[in-house]
Amino acid sequence: MNSRSICLLKSMIDPNLPILLCHVLKKPRSFLLTYPDYQPSDQEQAEFNALKVRYEQGEPVAYLIGKKGFWNHYFKVTPDVLIPRPETELLLELALHKVPRSAQVIELGTGSGCLAISFALERPDCQVMAVDLSENALAIAKENAVQLKTGAIVFIQSNWFDALPPQKVEAILSNPPYIEKQDSHLKDLRFEPELALVSGESGLEAIELIIKQARFFLKPGGFLALEHGYNQKEAVQALFQEYQYYDIETRLDLQAHPRVTWGHV
Repeated sequence: MNSRSICLLKSMIDPNLPILLCHVLKKPRSFLLTYPDYQPSDQEQAEFNALKVRYEQGEPVAYLIGKKGFWNHYFKVTPDVLIPRPETELLLELALHKVPRSAQVIELGTGSGCLAISFALERPDCQVMAVDLSENALAIAKENAVQLKTGAIVFIQSNWFDALPPQKVEAILSNPPYIEKQDSHLKDLRFEPELALVSGESGLEAIELIIKQARFFLKPGGFLALEHGYNQKEAVQALFQEYQYYDIETRLDLQAHPRVTWGHV
């Protein structure tokens, strides 16, 4: 066994390195176990080493390989969009359960489009509008929609509700920025777009704006559902109450953290 095949086996120690290696080799994960003596070409070895250096400097694997799994599909991601996270699947599950048939749904801050596209694929009976301020993010979301052969989704560039046409819908969904400007965790998220992460000194500026304005876009009985920080349940529920929503509830994520809150108008 030569040094290169030994390198392949050693790369299995860190669970993320095989992902990078398979990306370079354009092979499934099972390939490394089936062919542990495979000898990478000089180019493959160089590409893997370059990715490994970037990974060790903290760059997320999703950006290095250009995709991330969410729900039942992989979505293209770049540093222009937030990396999809399992917590946001809770927001999707809620929407799939609560949104009535043939409803109109708005997602604010769509990023890669993972939430809006996943919902549209599961619920082709509904009309979905995906909104983002970033032109680059919308380009990625549109590309994902085409790649996944999604039904009609309307993509709109807007600062939250500002550029939306007057309308009333059954549901509004959002995973807005909710991290405080001085939060120490931001150093671990330095490769992701700050626009999608930070929301003022309190972390609640975007959430309050959405809660305040969503009432004007919801039909009677319609609901707004928001993802938020694990320690923001009480503050978010208080904002829903302040702006006169009813039947306000919060659901826990898989780590038993309060993660998604919704209310009706």
